[in-house]
Amino acid sequence: MSYVLIIHEVSNYIAWKKIFDAAAGMRKEAGEIAYQVLRYENEPNKIVHFSAWSSIENAKAFFESPRLVEIRKEAGVKSPEFIYLEQLDAGTL
Repeated sequence: MSYVLIIHEVSNYIAWKKIFDAAAGMRKEAGEIAYQVLRYENEPNKIVHFSAWSSIENAKAFFESPRLVEIRKEAGVKSPEFIYLEQLDAGTL
């Protein structure tokens, strides 16, 4: 399984979330399988988007596309950090 961890600050969470939700179909079509949105405990505008993807290549093509660069600007995203991950192991305790 392939994953993407994105850490970024947003100008306004509510405004960002509306744009994020509106892009759900685009993400699914590009290969996103599932996602979680998390927030730093003491920094309400510091967001973590953790998602499972069909492949790292699909995720990179999506997140690095010119359209997504524009969407991030519209959403007030500041300096996103992208971390692309391949699963090695999983389990529950």
